[in-house]
Amino acid sequence: MFVQQQRLSLALFFFLAAMLSSADMLASETVTIRGDALYKYGKGVNQDYASAYRQYCIAALQGDVEAAYHLGWMHLNGHGMPANDDLAGGWFKLAAEHGDPHSRRILDDLLTTVSPVQDSGCPLRSKAPDRTTIEAWIHVLAPGYGLDANLLLAMVEVESRFNPRARSPKNARGLMQLLPATARRFDVEDVWDPFENLMGGMAYLRWLMDHYEGDLDLSLAAYNAGEHSVNRYGGIPPYRETRNYVKSINRIYNQAMQPATISSDDAAPFLIRVSQ
Repeated sequence: MFVQQQRLSLALFFFLAAMLSSADMLASETVTIRGDALYKYGKGVNQDYASAYRQYCIAALQGDVEAAYHLGWMHLNGHGMPANDDLAGGWFKLAAEHGDPHSRRILDDLLTTVSPVQDSGCPLRSKAPDRTTIEAWIHVLAPGYGLDANLLLAMVEVESRFNPRARSPKNARGLMQLLPATARRFDVEDVWDPFENLMGGMAYLRWLMDHYEGDLDLSLAAYNAGEHSVNRYGGIPPYRETRNYVKSINRIYNQAMQPATISSDDAAPFLIRVSQ
């Protein structure tokens, strides 16, 4: 998974574009991918370890070995979090395995007795992630798109029940149920890669929210039925599936901070089969 990226995906473009969409966001986000270092050291912006951690995490999950090193350094020195040598060792070990000499020296000279463990806040990419991993990815990715993680959690619940192999009768695929045309539109190379699928779905929802000037119901309706249907009817189309879809996501989203459990009637009512 750790390979040098040749170009930014369109989904990552929307990640960056969303960060530039308002003056308020400019105060808490960065203009460039390497802005994670700016937040870590407070160069030109308020020092914000949470933003640095999130951006290093995203970069590391997309194959940036240097970002993995910096995550190890943050855990080692307790930057924005309690120092934890085992978590630091996990990131240094990963970076060292992919050729980073600084991480190798730290492991050999400083962390000789640690037991490296994976960082649950930034779990490594997998083709078969569990729900906890998917939720962590959503929390890491959502702020960069200017989206509420609770909204995305509700969408994934309804779309796929957190099943990365979910496939609908209309051939929508994965966690965010991307149609092949939508996946191509947002430069998702592997729609069955759960992390890519999430990024593609978030990029699409961000586009819809901008297109409909922040109207959540219209954006959700367009996500389900397509923007052409919403434009044709001048609102939520009179399709039972779409109207139920919008209601279900709103219901789950509004209950996100409440202890009540989600009804199975709300989740994934449109899925018929699962791809093997």
